[in-house]
Amino acid sequence: MIEVQVTNDNQKIEEIIDLRYAVLRKPWDKPRDTATDDQEPTAVNAYIEENEVVIACGRLQDNGDGVGQIRYMAVHPDFQGKGLGKLILSKLEEEGRRNGMKMIELQARENAVEFYKSQNYTIKEASFKLWDLIQHYLMVKELK
Repeated sequence: MIEVQVTNDNQKIEEIIDLRYAVLRKPWDKPRDTATDDQEPTAVNAYIEENEVVIACGRLQDNGDGVGQIRYMAVHPDFQGKGLGKLILSKLEEEGRRNGMKMIELQARENAVEFYKSQNYTIKEASFKLWDLIQHYLMVKELK
């Protein structure tokens, strides 16, 4: 059975950042430090492991006023298309509800928009182009 875990353990967060870097930054020759920020200590980091290796992850941060933001969603390429992203997203939404959030927002890369739409997120607007290469869309979902 696949288990989504949540951690604040620094060593585990480093492993999560390694996956974020490998999937979200390294293919564009960006440094590892772009796969993290100063929100780590207060954010909710969810992850899935196989054989003690992090294979999927995502993070929820509290932006205030009942709004959470999901960032750094990543699934190892060998495990994509198996529903792991849905499990991570569901866990983060559950954590958001538990923490009193009423809405989740995220910045979806163009290639992930359909995935988020399938999870009932709606596009609010085209937002920015990361590194002048990757179009992002602000997407939102009300938590019920």
